[in-house]
Amino acid sequence: MVITVQMIFLRYAFRAPTIWQTDFVIFSATAAVFLGAPYVLLTRGHVGVDVIEIMAAPPLRRALGLIGALLGLVFCLAMTVASLLFFHEAYVNEWRTSSVAAIVLWVPLLPLPVGFGLLSLQYVAEIVRRIGGQLDSRLEGDAA
Repeated sequence: MVITVQMIFLRYAFRAPTIWQTDFVIFSATAAVFLGAPYVLLTRGHVGVDVIEIMAAPPLRRALGLIGALLGLVFCLAMTVASLLFFHEAYVNEWRTSSVAAIVLWVPLLPLPVGFGLLSLQYVAEIVRRIGGQLDSRLEGDAA
């Protein structure tokens, strides 16, 4: 945040942009999104349309939640593999940004596989929690 404010101040007050700040701000925001996504899933802080889920009966609601978590896991695993391959290619071929700073790209690309890997693990925990919740509710129903 400080870098962003300083970048805007230098650019508009002194007409003196720097060569590294734009890349830094973009890469930092990207890292914050990908590294923060598992926490957002943990706290259920994501934005979602839950009209159908609210109107559904509890068994269907649990099934929809489990299907959604499974689809999320499949997507995140695919993105983990794809971003690992992309990261590896950037590292091996020594890719750099096209800006004057010529920053090596493997450093800002690292949050992608790490973030998707952590998000995959969080989806596994979510699936286990949902399956455990289904088993608990079945046991409670049998005991009654």
